[in-house]
Parts: sequence; C-alpha cells; structure tokens
Amino acid sequence: MNLLVILPILIPLAAGALSLLGRHSQRVQGALAVIGSIALVISAVALLLATWEQGHIVSELGSWPAPFGIVLVSDLLAAIMVLLSAVTGAATAFYSLGTISIAHRKAGYFPLMHLLLAGVNGAFLTGDIFNLYVWFEVMLVASFSLLILGGERAQMEGAVKYVTLNLVSSALFLSAIGLLYGLVGTLNMADIAVKLGEVDSGMTTVIAMLFMVAFGIKAAAFPFFFWLPASYHTPQVAVSALFAGLLTKVGVYALFRVFTLIFDMDDPLIHQVLLWGAGLTMVTGVLGAAAQFEFRRILSFHIVSQIGYMMMGLALASVSVLALAGGIFYIIHHIIVKANLFFVSGLVYRLRGSYELKQLGGLYRDKPWLALLFLIPALSLAGMPPLSGFFGKFIVIRGGVEAGAWALVAAALVVGLLTLYSMTKIWAEVFWKAAPENTPPAASGSNTLLYATVAGLALITVAIGVAAQPVLVLAMATAEQLLDPTRYITAVLGGAP
Repeated sequence: MNLLVILPILIPLAAGALSLLGRHSQRVQGALAVIGSIALVISAVALLLATWEQGHIVSELGSWPAPFGIVLVSDLLAAIMVLLSAVTGAATAFYSLGTISIAHRKAGYFPLMHLLLAGVNGAFLTGDIFNLYVWFEVMLVASFSLLILGGERAQMEGAVKYVTLNLVSSALFLSAIGLLYGLVGTLNMADIAVKLGEVDSGMTTVIAMLFMVAFGIKAAAFPFFFWLPASYHTPQVAVSALFAGLLTKVGVYALFRVFTLIFDMDDPLIHQVLLWGAGLTMVTGVLGAAAQFEFRRILSFHIVSQIGYMMMGLALASVSVLALAGGIFYIIHHIIVKANLFFVSGLVYRLRGSYELKQLGGLYRDKPWLALLFLIPALSLAGMPPLSGFFGKFIVIRGGVEAGAWALVAAALVVGLLTLYSMTKIWAEVFWKAAPENTPPAASGSNTLLYATVAGLALITVAIGVAAQPVLVLAMATAEQLLDPTRYITAVLGGAP
C-alpha cells in the first residue's frame, strides 16, 4: 500500500472529522481548515513529484490484487488534478476565514468543504469505475449541502436545479456501469480496457454515449449546462469559487480518463460528438456571458464556455497529441483563474454590497490594487499574453490547426474575442465608471486575507505564463501517457491482464 496515493483522500477526511468535533470553537475550526489544506498541498506536491519519477503509482487497498480489489492509481493527469484541487482548497480555506459567518461555521461549513475535497480527490485517484460513481455521490452530497447553507430562497431554487440534473447524471452513469459490467464482467478500469478490446458489439457505442452524457452533465457541456449558471451565483462566494474551480473539472477529468483508457477515440461517432460538443459548449457559454449583467452569472457562463476548450483538446486527441496537451494545459490554467475571479467578485461585494454591474463603479479610483488583481485573471481568461490563458488557448488552437479542424479553430478564436468583451464589460462597469450615488459603505472587518488569497492566485497565473515551457513539458508528458493506455494497464494489472 502506497501512502502517497491515499493521503490526498485521508487528509481532508481527517481534517473534516476533526473540524466537526471542534465545531463549538470557531478558532479551532479555522486553524484545522488551514492546517489541513496546507498538509493537502504538501502531499499533492509529493505525489506529483513521485509520479513524475515513476510514471504510475498504484495502491491496492486491503491487499487484494487488481482487478479483484479496489485500487487507487496516480498517473500524471491524476496527480496534476490532485495538486490543483489542493491549491484551490487551500485558497478557499484562507478566503473563508474572512468571509464565512459564525452561523455558517456552526452549520458545518468547514467539515463539508473538506468532505468535498476528499470526494474530488477520490474521483481523481480511483482506478475502479464503480468507485468513481461513489466519489461522485460524495461530492454531490457535500456540494448540495454547501449550496443550501444559509437557506435563502435563491439558494434553494439554484440547489433544486443543481441536484435534479446531477441526479439524472448519476442515474445515467450507474446505468452505463451496469451495462458495462454485464458486457465485460469487471469494474477495474484497466481490466475493462483490456476486455472491452476483445468485445465486438454495438452495445459498446451505446455505453460510450451514456458515459459521455453523464460526464457531460457533470462538466456542464452543451446542451446540459443550464444548471450551472442557475446555481453557482447563489451560495457564499467562497463556495462559488470552490465549485467554479473544481466541480466541472471532475466531469472533464472523467471524460479524459474514460475516452483515452476505455473507449476508442478513433470511433467516428465518439469523435464527432466530442467535436460538436466542444464547439457548441464554447459558443453557447460565451453568448450567455455576453448577455449577463451580474458579476457571478457572467463568470458562471464563462465556466461553460471554457469547458469547450478542454473538450476540444480531447476531441482532437486521436489526431494531435499537441491538442490533448493543450487541453491539459488549459485545465491547469482555468482552475486557478476561475476560482480567483470569483474571489475578486466577493471582494467587490464586500466593498460595494452588490454583484449587479449597474450598481457598481469607481473601484479603480478607490482600490487600484484590486483593479490590478482583477485584470490579471480576467485578461488571462480572455487569452492575453503573456498570461497563462494565452498559452493554453494557443496550444489548443495550434493543435486544431494541425488536425485541420478549421471550424472549431474559428469558433475558439471568436469565443476568445467575446470573452475579452465580457471582461472589458466588467472592468468598465465595476472599476472604470464613476461610483453611483448612495453607494453603501464597505462591510466591516479586515480584508487582508481576501487580498492575500487573490494576490497569491494571481501570482500563480503569472508564473504559469512566465514558466509556460516547463508546464507544457508536463502537459505533453501527460498527453503521451494518456495516449498509451498500455502503460496504465500494465501498472495496475502487473503486466498480466
């Protein structure tokens, strides 16, 4: 049993349990949240370094060998996602210390946050398709509880839409697992990959489409995205940021895992559905953002549009390893940037008391540092050099050019311009124009932790742009590993499928 693979799940579970026991002391809860999140970051860094050296790290739980027992598997993609989850969780923990009320802490905010992180990391590391479903359900329980924390009407309405469609996704996912088990008689993903290659049945395509729809709902891909902008703007802003950074990326991760390991990406139907899904997700998301005038709703629609770039990388994987690497690079960039933009929106709310753009203004004059801290992730999201988003989009689009997917390349370029329009709209309304009359006073309390969190993530965004070459090397190595599933299969099954 390799402890490095298990720690990213055990640490948040332990931190959550201890936070629950210490719920009567807000200071203890806050300290445990910070300590747990820092420990998670350290373990995630160690896991990524070890995985880079070894290629794959496998841990068999209960000493039952694969494919009979449950296994946890860390390859480069899983290790990268765990590290991004840890960084987002740490940023959320620090930000929450300055924004989450005592009432919400007593209601279990920190234990639920840690449970969500455990579910996310479990989904990234599991090597068993049924346990992927189990971790999805852990995430759903924790995220739904965080979404309704506070019990406001808007939260409840958003939560109903959120949980309804996610339960549909879970039902489709479980149905696909049942059909797949009936076809190959195993739940271990490496073993499924081996045995499914020996099956010649039209049922394989049906199962692949069920997985695609189930994960597409989780990822908020077209046409299943409407639950996201209806719910992500309703909870506490720290919750919105955590959701924005991580939840849809678990769906994207599942798409990357299943359609590079289990199903044949050369299947014309799978290829075409992913291509069309990527293009329509980009376009519908950015058009929805362009029509909005509420800060968090704009950002929520942009989550949808940016998912399209990640799907574009996966859709072109069979013809361009560079496109797949670009999709991975884009995931790395987007998780940091999107969480940070939600954190900025929370700071704006504390200073002006509203998320409505028409009721905001004057912050460039009053808070120039906040204006700069907004511009860094905003311009990165729009793909402006030399920030991380530019390189992510450039690599994906160059992969599209290599693959000759000209319509998708054109859509990606147009979406980039419309994203810049949305960010410019926020800048003009929130920061540049004069403050409206009767501007409410800023919320009481120190904003130091909030500024520190936003500045830290902004520095990471700049660092990814400045150090784009090593990040690209990591993304290329990850893409090559994904496109050679025999390495994963051999690591899990010990060379004896």
